[in-house]
Amino acid sequence: MAKLTGSYEAIIVTSLKNGEEQAKSLVEKFSNMISENGTMENVNEWGKRKLAYPINYETDGYYAVYTFTAAPEFPAELNRVMGITDGVLRSIIVNK
Repeated sequence: MAKLTGSYEAIIVTSLKNGEEQAKSLVEKFSNMISENGTMENVNEWGKRKLAYPINYETDGYYAVYTFTAAPEFPAELNRVMGITDGVLRSIIVNK
């Protein structure tokens, strides 16, 4: 029998070149997307952090960690949207 839902964790690093408010709006955008397609358990905003190495000539990023449950198809769509969204420096989604 197929698994109906899975437990996932997504980490996102957003750009701060347009300000911290823009980064927070991206965090909110992905929170809404996850809530519409699954069950949000937690959003842990780490805030502004120094990157280990420059990404696109940026040395700081805004970090957020999402914990959620969703259908197995949703993480691929979330990853696709994160990949094409301006302002997202890095993201990863893992099955817990």
